[in-house]
Amino acid sequence: MSETNRIEYKEKLTKDLDLEKEVIAFLNYLEGGLIYLGIDKHGKVLGINDVDGDMLKIKDRIKNNISPSAMGLFDVVAEERDGKEIIKIIVAGGSEKPYFKKKYGMTEKGCFIRVGTAAEPMPQAMIDKLFASRTRNSIGKIKSHRQDLSFEQLHIYYQENGKPLNKQFKKNLELLTEDGFLNYAAYLLADVNNVSIKVAKYKGLDRVDLLENNEYGYSSLIKATKSVLDKITIENTTFATITSKERIERKLWNPVALREAIYNAIVHNDYTREVPPKFEIFDDRIEITSAGSLPDGLSKEDFFEGVSMPRNKELMRIYRDLDLVEQLGSGVPRILKSYGKECFRFMDNFTRMTFPSSEQVTEQVTEQVTEQVTEQVTEQVSKLISVMDSDDTTTAELMAKLEMRHRPTFLYNYLQPALDTKLIEMTIPDKPKSSKQKYRLTEKGKQIK
Repeated sequence: MSETNRIEYKEKLTKDLDLEKEVIAFLNYLEGGLIYLGIDKHGKVLGINDVDGDMLKIKDRIKNNISPSAMGLFDVVAEERDGKEIIKIIVAGGSEKPYFKKKYGMTEKGCFIRVGTAAEPMPQAMIDKLFASRTRNSIGKIKSHRQDLSFEQLHIYYQENGKPLNKQFKKNLELLTEDGFLNYAAYLLADVNNVSIKVAKYKGLDRVDLLENNEYGYSSLIKATKSVLDKITIENTTFATITSKERIERKLWNPVALREAIYNAIVHNDYTREVPPKFEIFDDRIEITSAGSLPDGLSKEDFFEGVSMPRNKELMRIYRDLDLVEQLGSGVPRILKSYGKECFRFMDNFTRMTFPSSEQVTEQVTEQVTEQVTEQVTEQVSKLISVMDSDDTTTAELMAKLEMRHRPTFLYNYLQPALDTKLIEMTIPDKPKSSKQKYRLTEKGKQIK
């Protein structure tokens, strides 16, 4: 594959390689781009000798030599191609254009833009225009109305991930405004705040009959995120269909797409509106709604192609540090793989994802089959259930349907285990040995059948 307007190849990382220029050009480019190290300009894979060392150098150069901060707007990952290790730098289009080399400032020597397959100096007129329209209303620039914030939970999460925070963590994680005050990103991540995320569950297809209304928050957004994920994971029930040959499991919603959607809604929510995302479960679907539509200049086509323009780069950086989200631009493609473009709806002030349920959520399933029960279903019990119908059936009739003649084997391996797991029941439970005794499927048995 040759170089394009969004792909740049470099043979290796050296002091003479102007890596910052290439990164800045993509930061200033609407769609961002990819820089590969270990590939020559003709697309031939050469490989990198010291991948880990070079990755650290790349992160350090981008962090220290580019302004405004690009943290949260890039990923550096190792890949294997043609049996050789290379490095891929993923760069998102930033919202604080123009980006520039700190050494030269907002001049034609410091600012660059992608033109075709090259990084070219940005004309001064364009620099001035971009600076005049630069986004200034972001969670990193808004001063928190509270400055007495603590971050014990954040320290714990980083410690658990093997990345303990030092005394300079507020500055390093960009939790301060330019004049040194705690910003709104800090407020969202503090131990105590006034932000909560709602998870509501309704009976039916509309919002009339509310069954549950849970709120998670008033604490670190990381903790609230984990609580929301845990709650919706519980709601994402497993349904099992057991045949004579196999057990087929399915959930209400695809777990991978659902996880990506939850993180996407929380990380990219427009908190400057002071409206948190919400999650609503109906009988036939789950709706995930976040504040804010597509960023200015990002088309639906670019969005569906995985072009990333993080709304909250401070949150994106921290969620990646904690391995809660993967590389930039990977979430939407995972969602589309399961649900397609039609699951997204872009409104003037909100974005909504709707995932249809594989089963009716509340009414159709009156009693859930637990993992403990389904794990106890043997092949013999499965065969027994498969031959039972809506009519009450005697032992002799069941043995005939199974083409069995040895009564003790039937009773020990088939009938009693089905009774023990409450998948079938007696018609005369008070008289187990009655000559008129018959058997029928329970609700659990019907679900499995």
